[in-house]
Amino acid sequence: MNRRDLDRREFVGQSFAALPLVSAAAAMLPTPSAAAPLRIVCVGGHPDDPESGCGGALIRYAAAGHDVTIVYLTRGERGIDGKSLDDAARIRTAEAEAACRIIGARPLFFGQIDGATELTQAHVAAMSQLLAARSPDILFAHWPVDTHMDHQVASMLTIRAWMRLRTPALYFFEVNSGSQTEGFLPNTYVDVTPVVEQKKRALFAHTSQDGEAIWREHHQIMAQWRGREAGVESAEAFVHLDRASAASRLPGL
Repeated sequence: MNRRDLDRREFVGQSFAALPLVSAAAAMLPTPSAAAPLRIVCVGGHPDDPESGCGGALIRYAAAGHDVTIVYLTRGERGIDGKSLDDAARIRTAEAEAACRIIGARPLFFGQIDGATELTQAHVAAMSQLLAARSPDILFAHWPVDTHMDHQVASMLTIRAWMRLRTPALYFFEVNSGSQTEGFLPNTYVDVTPVVEQKKRALFAHTSQDGEAIWREHHQIMAQWRGREAGVESAEAFVHLDRASAASRLPGL
């Protein structure tokens, strides 16, 4: 590991150590700063998942000069009624690329098929290789307790790859909480008030999925709700998996 890698990782550790508490169990994500460029990677199941779940955080990091990559597990092949898998993939790939331009992120496509994703040793190895090549400092992934199988697979592939890497800070994001993401109790927030309109534009780029309805019916409500929890106008919420913390015991055991 070279000195630059040490500097970046020291910056991440120092940023987390100095975070102000929002409540007894909630902290804010490291405030993006151009002083120390970081590598940010987000893994989502389909085009529009990263945009809706953590698009605001990704926008803030990109705007501050950090390197942001979005990995789409699938191209959303089964997401457009009446279209073949190939036609839907072409449409949704173009939408994802447009959304990434708005965010300031680089899109990558993992190559699995919407509705037929798999968690195998070969796919874990491929995800591990992909993430190792990106060498992320901060890694975003779906919450694993989700009603959509593709979200579960994307989450578990990321978790298994992260367990091999062990270096990035891992954060889980939520999508359509209550209808898809379940049992999500955030411990970390990011203020997205300044970038809400940009996040909306990224989500609205997914015209085949009616991104405006996704925002109106789900994520606008969630942004306001999480904002109230964090004491800001609009926020995104995350679960930070911190394996460095001392493990707590279950009562009575």
